Amino acid sequence: MSNFLSLDSPIIQFLNKVCDLLFLSVVYTICCIPIITIGPATTALYYATVKVIRRERGYLMREFFHSFKTNFKSGSFVTIILLLAYGILYVDREYAQALSETSGKMGFAMSCIFNAMFLIVVLVTLYVFPVLSRFTVKGLQLLKTSFFMSIRHLPSTILVAVVVGGTLFILRVIPMLFFILPGVAALLSSFMIERVFRKYMPAPNENAEEEGTDEWYWE
Repeated sequence: MSNFLSLDSPIIQFLNKVCDLLFLSVVYTICCIPIITIGPATTALYYATVKVIRRERGYLMREFFHSFKTNFKSGSFVTIILLLAYGILYVDREYAQALSETSGKMGFAMSCIFNAMFLIVVLVTLYVFPVLSRFTVKGLQLLKTSFFMSIRHLPSTILVAVVVGGTLFILRVIPMLFFILPGVAALLSSFMIERVFRKYMPAPNENAEEEGTDEWYWE
């Protein structure tokens, strides 16, 4: 019984990770309230989930806010760009749908175009903040890299989309789960995304420990 309740027992470690996910989700939700901070908050959520909860390196809140501050400017900029893109495409799709009722083929063609553009924005959204958390990429190149990864690794992208889409659906039905599901979604998504990221990272440096480099992402 004492071994079962020891700090090193699997059940206690599991419960600790659950508590970490809960706490992380609460902090993430609070940081998302200003809306334009959704980007840096999502970047920090992914970073802290992978580094602390999966790799057991560092301290949860320290790593979260380190990433939040480091990527605040880039993450906020990307958030604004994506919100504008979603807003414009929503208006365009509504217009095309109304046009299809009167103009037939022309409205249908426009709907197909706008739906394809909407899909591209969604694919970029799935990868852009995890990419920002791991790689030094900014501006237009960040969006291009995210889209490239999403297309090249389509099976992984589909799984991530299922996780994110399922999470959004559940949150729409039960909004109170916003205080636990973001961390769970980030954790589940990381199993697919990290497998993609490894293909683009340089090989581990054998002298990393001597040089003081923390290559935790290879563990």
